Amino acid sequence: MPRGATAFPSGRSTSSGAASSVVGVSATPSGTSRVSGTSESTRVGGPHLVDDLLRYLQEGRDGLLAALDGLGDYDVRRPITPSGTNLLGLVKHVAGVQLAYLGDSVGRPSVERLPWVEDGSIWDSADMWATAEESRADLVGLYERAAVHCDAVVRELGLDAPASVAWWPEERRSTTLGSLLVRCVAEVSQHAGHADILRETIDGRGGRDHDDMGGEAWWTEHVARIQAAADAHRPPSEADAAHRGAES
Repeated sequence: MPRGATAFPSGRSTSSGAASSVVGVSATPSGTSRVSGTSESTRVGGPHLVDDLLRYLQEGRDGLLAALDGLGDYDVRRPITPSGTNLLGLVKHVAGVQLAYLGDSVGRPSVERLPWVEDGSIWDSADMWATAEESRADLVGLYERAAVHCDAVVRELGLDAPASVAWWPEERRSTTLGSLLVRCVAEVSQHAGHADILRETIDGRGGRDHDDMGGEAWWTEHVARIQAAADAHRPPSEADAAHRGAES
């Protein structure tokens, strides 16, 4: 599947036996938790596994969105890397990925329309950047609504609910909601890291723990230590050029 492709399975029903209770409803299918709809096989000591996974997923979502704070519309849209990676495109992409895996693939599609899916342009990476006509507010709103929808689906169905990913090879298409949730936690966290790097490239603002590590002097010394360690492995021709540059 190219980055974030979404499919729209027909119908909204799930296979018989899948947990269908929401949080706080005590009437659940046999073998499922009365708290979260998660089967007993997925429970761990302390908080339920579903709660941990959703918490980590939300941390990634929050981190990605925070990278846009304080930036104008141009900076959140412009390509920062040679491959075109940009902040608002990551928001658009992650929204679609979650709706695809945690909604469509378990028979719970959202009401959201994704034009780049409907017209097939997603296969040309149209989910990785914002068109001039797509507003920041609309894409952030989609991102936030996707999170609400997907969290509700996970809590309703539980981690053992059957899933089928239409764009995967047929021989491995069948999976579970829990497996897809783990995949989404990994992908959203990865893109949150990308967003931190993009933001630092744009205006020098570091990630969430940047200021906790130290002030400007600490970071200057830290980077100098890293550079010195790297210089020990610089090819001779480059080292000579760098030395001559330092002397001039």
